[in-house]
Amino acid sequence: MLPAEPLRQIVERFEYLEAQLNAGAAADAIAAISREYAQLKPVVTQIGEYHQIKEDLKDAEAMLVDPEMRALAEEELARLKQALPEVELALRIALLPKDAADARPAILEIRPGTGGDEAALFAGDLLRMYQRYAEARGWQFELIEQQLSELGGVREVTARIAGEGVFARMKYESGVHRVQRVPETESGGRIHTSAATVAVLPEAEEVDIDIPAGDIRIDTMRASGAGGQHVNTTDSAVRITHLPTGIIVTSSEKSQHRNREIAMQVLRARLYDLERQKADDARAASRKSQVGTGDRSERIRTYNFPQGRMTDHRINLTLYKLDQVLSGDLDEILDALTAHDQAALLAEMDG
Repeated sequence: MLPAEPLRQIVERFEYLEAQLNAGAAADAIAAISREYAQLKPVVTQIGEYHQIKEDLKDAEAMLVDPEMRALAEEELARLKQALPEVELALRIALLPKDAADARPAILEIRPGTGGDEAALFAGDLLRMYQRYAEARGWQFELIEQQLSELGGVREVTARIAGEGVFARMKYESGVHRVQRVPETESGGRIHTSAATVAVLPEAEEVDIDIPAGDIRIDTMRASGAGGQHVNTTDSAVRITHLPTGIIVTSSEKSQHRNREIAMQVLRARLYDLERQKADDARAASRKSQVGTGDRSERIRTYNFPQGRMTDHRINLTLYKLDQVLSGDLDEILDALTAHDQAALLAEMDG
């Protein structure tokens, strides 16, 4: 049974926020109040369902004393007792501490790893997979920077994905993705193994990360090079180097002003992600069981073309529907990863 007092406090806080909104809160506070209200609303809904089923159980037990109602009461009790654990689990999951970045847009970075041209082609497959997934969920997918290989693969790509709960879903994609298939470049029909690295970073705002002007060096250069998507003859491309960390970000759109904005946006996301990684590393070792905070160098998934198989190694999930997965059908995988993460958090809280 869940403790009553914390639930009561959550409902009271929600009702207070609702009253503030209805009364017309001050303009400078309305955004924060609305955000907290939206976060608490699903939790309060689950609390309401939990309280309702407890009340229904009391009513059904009271009906047992009436001989004419006893059979109906016993049937209702059996149904309610079966439903109660599911309702209680749903509430416990709703009460889990939220990742502050879950509601943010995400910066997606994909780079080929081992495997040469084949790795670049696979990186392109991953890019299309995420584009289709974003489209299916009604998210906005914006290519920020893309460098193509001579064969049409991806040498490097950065994209921004915006929409409801983007980072909450996409954060599980960070890591090394491995592919096993006969490459188009291989005439002998042998199966090759290559890889691409995916990084998903929560978008950071200026208030999250302060970047002093003295910490960065900004260089302009000509956008050119084999396979570059944005090739022009003006010195509009921008490269920003963050001197304390050595992080380098480039953007080569046509507008130099826009390139500075984009490069700073990506730099903030990388620095914000560094801060989050430090915080994760400082937590107890038990937190390492969560799949959302894994090492970027960890091999997380294998896409095996000859067998039509996708395996996520973190949760030992294997699906024999590789075509659908690469077409953007990721919900079954991401639902399983989310459930695994929630189970780890629940175990940690219970422990």
